[in-house]
Amino acid sequence: TRTSATGMKTTSSKLQWTRSSGFTLLEILLTIMVIAMAFGMVVLGLAVFFVAWKIFSPSPGLQDELLPWEKQGARLVHAILLFAMFAIPLTGYVISTSAGAGFSMFGLFDVPALLPKSESMRNLAISAHYYAAYGLIVVIAAHAGAALKHQFIDRHGTLKRML
Repeated sequence: TRTSATGMKTTSSKLQWTRSSGFTLLEILLTIMVIAMAFGMVVLGLAVFFVAWKIFSPSPGLQDELLPWEKQGARLVHAILLFAMFAIPLTGYVISTSAGAGFSMFGLFDVPALLPKSESMRNLAISAHYYAAYGLIVVIAAHAGAALKHQFIDRHGTLKRML
């Protein structure tokens, strides 16, 4: 193995570790993917629970202190967050089952493939999953930034209302 000038071991040593541990890098990546698939289904279940909760226990209205454009922005961001809670797990499910096989839910039971094999559907789902996931990061950052602005600059008590 080689060590760089900073004292960090090179990637080849990491690959060598995977070989000496009895796992190949591919096996490790596949394990991570299977866990991600199961967590995606957990997120989908939580999203369904969240919507049901909101039906029976709606959130309070937006603060009166907000400007009209801020209220429109808040509604848009909340709609995008809600959409993403369903879109990302569902597109992940399509990707995971597009070959016609289901996947294991933490080894407890199998999630079946409900859709027919389709390479074009898989490719569309991959793109949608990718853009929804990275778009969600931007929306979350904007949402957190707006909440902090309203809390600390405008002093609206936004964080207290959110909790």
